Formats: sequence, C-alpha cells, structure tokens
Amino acid sequence: MRAIPDSLDPAAVTEIDLRLRTVAAEHDVRIPWAVESGSRAWGFPSPDSDYDCRFLFVRSRERYLTLWPERDVIETPLDETFDVNGWDLPKALTLIAKGNATVIEWLRSPIVYSGDAAFRDELLSFAAAVVERAAVGRHYRHVALHQQAGAPSLKRFFYVLRPAAALRWLADHPDEAVPPMDLPTLLSESTAESEVRDAATELIALKSVTREMGTGAAPRVLERFVARELERAEAYESMAPVKDPARARADALFRRLVG
Repeated sequence: MRAIPDSLDPAAVTEIDLRLRTVAAEHDVRIPWAVESGSRAWGFPSPDSDYDCRFLFVRSRERYLTLWPERDVIETPLDETFDVNGWDLPKALTLIAKGNATVIEWLRSPIVYSGDAAFRDELLSFAAAVVERAAVGRHYRHVALHQQAGAPSLKRFFYVLRPAAALRWLADHPDEAVPPMDLPTLLSESTAESEVRDAATELIALKSVTREMGTGAAPRVLERFVARELERAEAYESMAPVKDPARARADALFRRLVG
C-alpha cells in the first residue's frame, strides 16, 4: 500500500524511495512498512518541515539464528531535509509489548511510503491485545511534560498539545489503547470542546505558512485543555498492569512474520 498526500514534495518522496531501496539492497532486508513520522504525519507541518521517514525491516530467518546479533537499527545519512531510519522487527515487537507508543504511532501514520497492509494489521492486532493503556498514557504524559520543560515557543507547544489530545482520546475510548497519530483526528474523535478544536485548527493553519513560529503564548483555551488533560492523566502513574505478559504472543508473531 502507499498513501502520499499531494502536499509532499515529489522530489523528496523520490529521494526517500531511493533510500529505502538502497537500504533493502545493501543490508539484504525486507521493508514491509515505511511511513512518515514527525510534524507532517502529526498533522501540523511548517513550510520548512524536514522529512522523518521511519521503517520496520525484517532479516532472513537464518540471520536471526546467531550468537552475535546484528545491530537492530539501520540509519541513512542525516541532513537538514531528511531523517530516514528504521528498526528491526524484534526491536519493534519488544517495544510494543512494553507499551512503547512510538512504534504504535508508526503503524497508524496517515503517510505511507510503502507498506504491507497485512503486516501492519498483524502488529496493530498484537498491540491492541497486549498494550497496557496505562503505559501508553504515561508515555504521552511524560512526552508532554518533557516538552513543557523546554524553552516555550508556539512550535514547541504543538509537541505538548498532541500528547494532551492523545490523553483525551484515551479517556474517551476506555476499551482501546492504540490512539490515532495525527492531532486533527485525535481531536475530532474525542469529546474535546468545539472551541478547543477551532483554536487548534487556527494554530495549525498559522504553522502551515510560518517558517519560524515565535515565542508568543498559545491560545488560553488550548493551554487550559493541556493542563486539564495532564492533571487527569496523572492517574496513569499508579495504575498496575491488568494484562498477561506478552512474551509468548510476541515470540509467536515474530516467528510467523519472519517465516
């Protein structure tokens, strides 16, 4: 599958496609999932946003049967426009089992350079079955708090607002642990007030035409929304696990996908 919006620079997409083909050939790996991460996939790009391609790769079964495992990350040269790197399947599965929301987000990215839908669906089903909501909630709360600790700016505020929106989405979907990736969807699929959604839409529109957002304050309605969601999410910090350990299920899925 492939899902590339018209807003992406065709030359940039061509370069990313080339890097993915080169990685597959030079490292002798299969890349069943390659997506955009970062502000473009999160729904609030700037005119000068770089391209953050993330991919999952799979080696042959024989290469996993070794006493000296290979490095579980493949990186391509980093520059001011492109940040393209990927994780090995075992790394992705173990992190999902621990409730790492980063890998789960890649599986839900709205921008797909190349992908095997069946592979994606298997990993999403695995995540839905084993991921602890509390672990995901803690992840997003900590991301927001970390960003709040930095020098305030409107650009940084987006990296606080999106985790807060993910926390609201989790609160509104008590039977799910895999939230959408992009900010507009998180808000539209939650009970966030209309003034919150409107203010976020206006701020996204401003960012889309502004290369460097200043240090001005975010709209008060959004600051109140963030504060409320972070306070409510503090409850995740003391929640105990409620699901069985996922190791056996992760092993079974790994063997099946590699085979």
